[in-house]
Amino acid sequence: MDTHIPIIVDGQAGIFAHSKAKIVELNARAKERLCLMDARMRTLMAEPEEGAATAEYAVVLIAATGFAALLVTILKSDAIKTLLTNLIKKALNVG
Repeated sequence: MDTHIPIIVDGQAGIFAHSKAKIVELNARAKERLCLMDARMRTLMAEPEEGAATAEYAVVLIAATGFAALLVTILKSDAIKTLLTNLIKKALNVG
C-alpha cells in the first residue's frame, strides 16, 4: 500500500481520517449496489412469468412428441394398415 496517511487531519489522527474516508466510500458502494438490486427486484416483480412461457412450451413439445410417437406406433400395426388399406380401396371403387 503506497498511500501515505497523514498524521494530523483537521485535528484528528490520520488513521481515523483515513478510516472515515474508507467508510464513506464503502457506504457509497453499498448504496449503489442496493439501488441496482432494488431495480432488479422491481424488474422481476413487473414480469414474474417471463420464464414460465418457455417452460410451458417445453412441456407442450414433450407431450406432442409423445402423442406423435404413440400415433406412429398405432398406425404401424398390421390391423390399422389393413383397415386403412380397405378404407382407401372402398373409396376408390365407389367413384
